[in-house]
Amino acid sequence: MDYDLMLNKLSKSKFRASFHLRKYMIDYINEKGMDIIKVHAYDFINKRLAPSNIPNDGKQTPMKGHPVFIAQHACACCCRGCLEKWYGIPKDKELTKEQINSIVELLMKWIKKEINLTFI
Repeated sequence: MDYDLMLNKLSKSKFRASFHLRKYMIDYINEKGMDIIKVHAYDFINKRLAPSNIPNDGKQTPMKGHPVFIAQHACACCCRGCLEKWYGIPKDKELTKEQINSIVELLMKWIKKEINLTFI
């Protein structure tokens, strides 16, 4: 995946571009560190997106509370429907390790970009 190209494409979506980290989320990232945030991202993706069958698909990612949740919505990695629409990943197949790694990498790049924009 070309992460910069994908982030640019997502930024052109009015809905996706409306998500931003709030101050308390940036404070949380600064307190925990990016390595812990990445661990959280892997945990959320493995539990909420990776399975082939998700009973509450479309409602499994909160719209607030954790920086990774915001990144998931901003990057269209919030549900299997969005993964299918934006990335062509079929809903009914378990995510591969490579797909999980790509999703987490995209989320982390979005978070880093968002933090850098905050301090301009």
